[in-house]
Amino acid sequence: MTESFHRSGEYENPYEGQQQAPVNPEWPPPPAYAPAHAPHPKKRGRGPLALIAAVAIVAAAIGGGTAYGIQELTGNDTVASSSTSTNVVPSSQKGTVAGVAKAVSPSIVEISANSNAGSSTGSGVIITSGGEIVTNNHVVAGASQIKATTSDGKSYTAKVVGTDSKKDLALIKLENASGLTAATLGDSAGIQVGDQVVAIGSPEGLSGTVTSGIISALDRDVTVPTEEDQGQGQQWGQGQGQGDQWPFEFGGRQFNGDTGSDTTTYKALQTDASLNPGNSGGALIDMNGNIIGINSAMYSPTSQASSSSDAGSVGLGFAIPINTVKADLAKLRAGSTD
Repeated sequence: MTESFHRSGEYENPYEGQQQAPVNPEWPPPPAYAPAHAPHPKKRGRGPLALIAAVAIVAAAIGGGTAYGIQELTGNDTVASSSTSTNVVPSSQKGTVAGVAKAVSPSIVEISANSNAGSSTGSGVIITSGGEIVTNNHVVAGASQIKATTSDGKSYTAKVVGTDSKKDLALIKLENASGLTAATLGDSAGIQVGDQVVAIGSPEGLSGTVTSGIISALDRDVTVPTEEDQGQGQQWGQGQGQGDQWPFEFGGRQFNGDTGSDTTTYKALQTDASLNPGNSGGALIDMNGNIIGINSAMYSPTSQASSSSDAGSVGLGFAIPINTVKADLAKLRAGSTD
């Protein structure tokens, strides 16, 4: 103990008589007591800057919701994109197919395209509330008229904004559309073999069809035709022209017909989720509700010589990774016709 008391109870200073450490005159002495009324800081008004900062903080806290928060605040048609796995599905239904379907189905459309070669049905993904839609190039290649129908049954006329046949991608825009539910574009770089996925599209014109499965493989080299005349009529849709399958090549073998001489090859996600004619351009989704791929090719055992009743999914489907789509968006928006 460094302190002691006299018997009388008087406090004795053990350091009395010793030399005290010098006190720096520049150090202010501590207050003897707290002021009775501390001055209040000047209250700042909550203006637009404070509101924007608040929105930014909340948006940043939910990851991929940043773009959506800014879109709602400024009115800009901004794509909701996430570099991580944003949870779009309500927490009560997280990780369920039903939850994913409920959250994402309003962002998927059925696309009907007409051309001189015939008509076909495909799918598309809404990426902005103003009606920008990503789909496959072969769904709209050569089309003279395009119509898109949302999950609530509303129909819109659409125009092609840009195409990229080398990646089998296209961007279309609905006319006079607003307030649509935009999908959140995820990060396909984090996908692993065995991850559960959900596919939503319009196989055989059955809009809003939901199937599920897993990621079967990554980085599959899929080869598809790029000629415009291979689009309508031979595309992967409900065609009425030369055939109703979208031909592709994989592993040196051709499926669903002849890909022709003008082809392109891209890296694809392979899935066993059931995909059928009409799913082309639709969404492949992770269990948090993020779009991780655009369904683009599937193998069907049918041939032009066989009955259409022989057609169907055999669990061999492919999707364009969503990171490929995001990297191509600026080019498509600029009106590319490659």
